[in-house]
Amino acid sequence: MNKVLEEIAQTIFRSWFIDFEPFKDGEFEYNEEVDKEIPKGWEVGTLKEVISIYDSKRIPLSKIERKVRKGIYPYYGAASILDYIDDYIFDGIFLLMAEDGSVIDNNEKPILQYVHGKFWANNHVHVIQGKNEFCTEFVMLHLMNINIRPYITGAVQLKINQSNLFRIPIIKPDKTTLLKFREIIDPIFEKIRKNKDEINILIKLRDILLPQLISGRLRITNIEKFLAEIDYENN
Repeated sequence: MNKVLEEIAQTIFRSWFIDFEPFKDGEFEYNEEVDKEIPKGWEVGTLKEVISIYDSKRIPLSKIERKVRKGIYPYYGAASILDYIDDYIFDGIFLLMAEDGSVIDNNEKPILQYVHGKFWANNHVHVIQGKNEFCTEFVMLHLMNINIRPYITGAVQLKINQSNLFRIPIIKPDKTTLLKFREIIDPIFEKIRKNKDEINILIKLRDILLPQLISGRLRITNIEKFLAEIDYENN
């Protein structure tokens, strides 16, 4: 379901900000930076102008450190959750973009993770939020349409440093258009976040129940009572 919802959001984004379909009846003007006509009054800027970046708050933890700090908060690396630990640095809706290692997919797009809630991040991933009228989801959808290859350095160890990240171009529509777009996509991403929360509860439930059932410490007839006593938030 989340994959379908993300595809819907991506289709709407491309229609509005790549193909300009809702604005076809308006005036357009040529922009040299993107080498095409864009709606009159829109601008082309850089990613640096529309994001806040929190890389200075990242703290890497070694495997040994994580082993003695097991907990409930996800610990993110460049491409995925690497572990769960006992504390968090960030709390909110963020976009994580791989900084080094696995930074590009088979379609030349950046490796992105859309995350929310409390979490920890290591120093292999940029921690990003949209700012002002540019929401984090807009930034994510924009980056999903970028060929990231020109912004990668390194032959063996691929890297997207902060300077190159900041210079990625972005079309900047007027504020009214951005707010209308957000009204459409906010419910989509709210549903995505809700689905992720439900998935996490099911994963925790599986991890709690299976060992109990396999060992025989829990009988099928006692599951309902057992479930009622589980603290999903802190287990």
